[in-house]
Amino acid sequence: MIEVPLQNPQPSMGALLRQAREARGLTREALAQDLSLPLRHVVAIEDDAWELLPPGRIRPLARQMAERLGTTIDFGTSSHRVVPGAPEPPPPPDPRRERQEQIVMVGLMVASVAIGLWLVVPGPSLGRRPTPARNLTVGRPPLPPPPQPTASPYPVLGEYLPEAPLNDQGALLTLRAMDACGVRIEYLEGGLPPLEKTLQVSDPLRLRVKGAFVLTLSNAGVAFLDVAGRRIRHGQHEGEPWTGRFDAEGKWLRPAPTPEPDEPPLPDDEDEAP
Repeated sequence: MIEVPLQNPQPSMGALLRQAREARGLTREALAQDLSLPLRHVVAIEDDAWELLPPGRIRPLARQMAERLGTTIDFGTSSHRVVPGAPEPPPPPDPRRERQEQIVMVGLMVASVAIGLWLVVPGPSLGRRPTPARNLTVGRPPLPPPPQPTASPYPVLGEYLPEAPLNDQGALLTLRAMDACGVRIEYLEGGLPPLEKTLQVSDPLRLRVKGAFVLTLSNAGVAFLDVAGRRIRHGQHEGEPWTGRFDAEGKWLRPAPTPEPDEPPLPDDEDEAP
């Protein structure tokens, strides 16, 4: 570190840095290029023209220049107190303020301990009598049992009634499929167009059909069919089609079996000519 001879007992900051630069044999241009600073900043620092430096960068620039020149600066000395931005000495502590802060801290600690005890310690340990549990069912009549289903055709209040298999709107048709199955319903009365739909596993068919109709299934082996509350066991294998005819009451009109023709009697051996 280079010791700079002081010509003035209390030179300014700019004078100290200028003397340090000249002692190292550097020009202002070389120092500015070495510090990557504009030349005007170096000139302003050596001339103590602090108002020409960027706000907030005065002390950092002066310290950076002093470290490059190998000298130290102490902003607490009288020579450097004139540098803008120097920290002011903190005010002496106020004894009354410190005492008030201590009292507040002690009060907060006592309150925290009291709240913790109130939350953790059970009620009997704090002198409170336990409240006996009350039986809410004493003195109250028991709830009546739900009504049982009845076979009467008349509805009973509270009873779940299934949907009627046959009413004025027609016969109830329910169709469920375990695989894709094409459905076609041809209405034989009323002149309505046929209904065609492809059922999937999660797409059951439930509707009412009024009047006689013909039902056709493309994959009867995977379908479950109920018409007017009766299970229709069509007995077809998977992949085989099936067609059934039903009357207005949902009854399956099965074709009557074809009678076998009578065979002619065989002639006896005695009637044959020799």
